[in-house]
Amino acid sequence: QVQLVESGGGSVQAGGSLKLSCAVSINPYDMYCVGWFRQAPGKEREMVASIQGFGNPIYVHSVKGRFTISKDNAKKTLYLQMNYLRADDTAMYYCATSSSEWRPSCITASTYDYWGQGTQVTVSA
Repeated sequence: QVQLVESGGGSVQAGGSLKLSCAVSINPYDMYCVGWFRQAPGKEREMVASIQGFGNPIYVHSVKGRFTISKDNAKKTLYLQMNYLRADDTAMYYCATSSSEWRPSCITASTYDYWGQGTQVTVSA
């Protein structure tokens, strides 16, 4: 069973930065999709950033230029660097991975097989 454990969430003022980490029990190199999702109260879970295979990262429009997804295969860790945080970034953030099998896209939550428990990010105006 693949396990994912997020860390790095917290409370920050608008304009600040946080870096989320996601420790994965197997090498992310072996996973076709890796991604970060978020869910605010009363809203659906949305993809924040993802990497499909060896492709370029994909970001939801609202975080482009502010967030960066990366992975360190040697450390078996996924990262989400979040800069210029805004109040509407407040949410529970989840990392997720798929198996190694090809997928047509890595944008929807249903694509992913494994999820972390989530880490809360709260941005005050």
